[in-house]
Amino acid sequence: MTETNGLDFNQVAAFVRVIEAGSFTAAARTLGLPKSSVSRRITTLEEVLRVRLIRRGTRQLVLTEAGRLYFEQARAALGRIADASAAVSDMSREVAGPIRFTGAGDNTGMIAKLLAEFLDRYPKIQIDVVLTPRRVDLVNDGFDLALRAGPLADSSLVVRRLGRSDLALFASPPYLRKTGTPKRFGDLARHRFVLFGDPPQRNELRLTGPAGEETLRIDGPLVVHDLAFAADAIAAGTGIGLIPAAFFGFARKGGLSSTTKNLVSVLRDYRVPGVELSLVSPPVAYEPARVGLLRDFLAERLGPLLQACAAADARARRAAA
Repeated sequence: MTETNGLDFNQVAAFVRVIEAGSFTAAARTLGLPKSSVSRRITTLEEVLRVRLIRRGTRQLVLTEAGRLYFEQARAALGRIADASAAVSDMSREVAGPIRFTGAGDNTGMIAKLLAEFLDRYPKIQIDVVLTPRRVDLVNDGFDLALRAGPLADSSLVVRRLGRSDLALFASPPYLRKTGTPKRFGDLARHRFVLFGDPPQRNELRLTGPAGEETLRIDGPLVVHDLAFAADAIAAGTGIGLIPAAFFGFARKGGLSSTTKNLVSVLRDYRVPGVELSLVSPPVAYEPARVGLLRDFLAERLGPLLQACAAADARARRAAA
C-alpha cells in the first residue's frame, strides 16, 4: 500500500487486523508475517500519529480512547476501499451471475416482457423470480431487488421511487348487464365485490370522489391476495373490484393481457389515491453491478410507462366527465 504524509496503509491494516483478531500472534498468522513485524508496524503507526492506540497487557490488548476511535474509522475506511476495489473489478468482467427478484405478481406479463428484454441484453445473468403477495424480508430471504406497491415500512431499504398509481374500480360487462351499472357511490352497496387482503380492511371500501372521502361496507363471495388473480376474477364476472389503474394501463399498452379486454371502469371519479410503486433493495456494503443494471433498466422502463398510463387515465376521466 502507499504512504500519505508518512502514514503507511500497511500499518493501518495491521492495526485493524490486530484488534479484530484479539492478539498480535493471531493477526500475524492471518497476515502471514512474523509477530515482531506486526508489532513494529503498530509502534511505527503510533509514532506517526503521536498518540498511544493500544495498552499492551500481559493477557489482552486494551484500546485507548484514541485507539477505539481510530479503529472504528480505520476499519470503515478500509472496508470502503475494499468495496471500491470490488466494484472496479466487477466492471472489468463481463456482467454475469444470479439475481433474486421478487414482486407481488401484479401484471406478470409486463414484468416477463421487460425481464426478457434485459436478459437478451445480458445473456449471462440468471434471474430467479419469486412472485408472491407476501412482503418478504429481502435480507433474510436473500433477495437482491423487489418491486413493491404502497408504503414501505422498512426505512433501511434502498429505494428507487417510480411514481404513483391510483386504485380504481373495475367490473366485467356481463356482470354489469346482469346487475346494472352503479351511477352513484351509494349504489355500490347492492353489489358484490372481489375482496382483497385481510379483514377487517377488505370489507371497508374507502374512496375519494367529487365529495371527498366516502366509506362503505362491502362484501363478496371471493377473497384474494394477489392483484393479478383479482383482475382475472373480476373479468370472469365474480364482482366489482379495485385494480391499480397503472397496471391496467400496462397491460393495455403492451397488448399483453386478454383480461383487460373484459374489464370496464366503474365510477371513474372514485379512487384510492396515490399508491406508490418502488424498486427496493437491501442495504449492502457492495452491490454487484448486475443488480444495479437491472434496477436502472426497470426504472427506465417502468417510470415513464407509469407516467404515461397515469396521463392516459386522467384524459379518459376528463373525457367521461
